[in-house]
Amino acid sequence: MSKSDWTPSIVPRGDDQDVYLVVDDLGRLGRIWCEADYEDTTFETIVADMLTAQYKNPIGIFCFNTGEGWSRDVSADVARELRRLIDLEQRDVPQSLEEFLERHEGPRQLTLRLGLTGLQNRR
Repeated sequence: MSKSDWTPSIVPRGDDQDVYLVVDDLGRLGRIWCEADYEDTTFETIVADMLTAQYKNPIGIFCFNTGEGWSRDVSADVARELRRLIDLEQRDVPQSLEEFLERHEGPRQLTLRLGLTGLQNRR
């Protein structure tokens, strides 16, 4: 029997899409790559899952595309989108996201929201 250096790939051929995976810190149990259905590895799904506290303590989000041959840490991108949605919906930050946002947002520029009453009083 001849020895081969060939190893079968776990990535389907011809599937050129961005895949987002979450690293979650489970405390004493350690850090894990969260299991996800193939269809649930999109940017939108990860953000929605984070907003609904599907992760205990997410510490990083990583994206890869095997068709294009790249991977990168997208935690800051996800943090910006989470903050945008939280602010837009005027909701409280889920406790599971507090550390993630502190770690990946960087300095925040606070905005002053003026209501119509504030503008009308200035006339």
